[in-house]
Amino acid sequence: MDKFFKSILDADSTIDTSISLKSALIIVLCAFAVGVIVSGAYMIASGKRAAFSQNFMLTLVALPPIVSLIILVVGSSIAGAFSLAGAFSLVRFRSAPGDPKDIVYVFMALAGGFACGRGYVTYGIFFIILICVFMILLSRLGYGKKRMNVRKLRIKIPENLNYTDAFDDILKKYTKNFELEKIKTIDLGALFELTYHVTLSTDINEKEFIDELRCRNGNLTILLTAIDDKTSFKG
Repeated sequence: MDKFFKSILDADSTIDTSISLKSALIIVLCAFAVGVIVSGAYMIASGKRAAFSQNFMLTLVALPPIVSLIILVVGSSIAGAFSLAGAFSLVRFRSAPGDPKDIVYVFMALAGGFACGRGYVTYGIFFIILICVFMILLSRLGYGKKRMNVRKLRIKIPENLNYTDAFDDILKKYTKNFELEKIKTIDLGALFELTYHVTLSTDINEKEFIDELRCRNGNLTILLTAIDDKTSFKG
């Protein structure tokens, strides 16, 4: 078993630390395989309805062979450590606008490329597949997903409508609990905007819920979003 996970570069170890073309080719191809596995796992875990960038998928495929080439050229373990630190610092380009899950897959691609670059192609492919399988399973099982249907509800009402308890009866009918978080005037005081934090009841008809609210607020704008939704409320 130890021989199975042995670095293929051990066979090329000479005094001048040269690497054969065959070994280098195997390493780069295996690194490409790692990139394909990681990007494929990302798409599967995200689901059919999820939107993801083709550029990000291509980046996941290209990262492992690029990292493996860097490690192959650098060679020594000390320099390799600095190279790895520099490569991992590139994750910052994705950390600002991206999803935390994206960063995990970038790390996996980098780690797989580094393992291949050091010649441990079996380690790289085997453990990347193992991690990807776990990520897909956890995603499909809904691990960490919110169990409560928590939403943010924003309602526009005319200025002549008394917003105090104006929607309480409807909210009690369709939600488990609710709280009025914010009230502000808009359109030069012609309208009020009410912001509620609500937990919807199980198996409610959201259209009926919205329709009853529309009848009460004069068919003005109503916005019901997930609590972590960053979409701005416009119009």
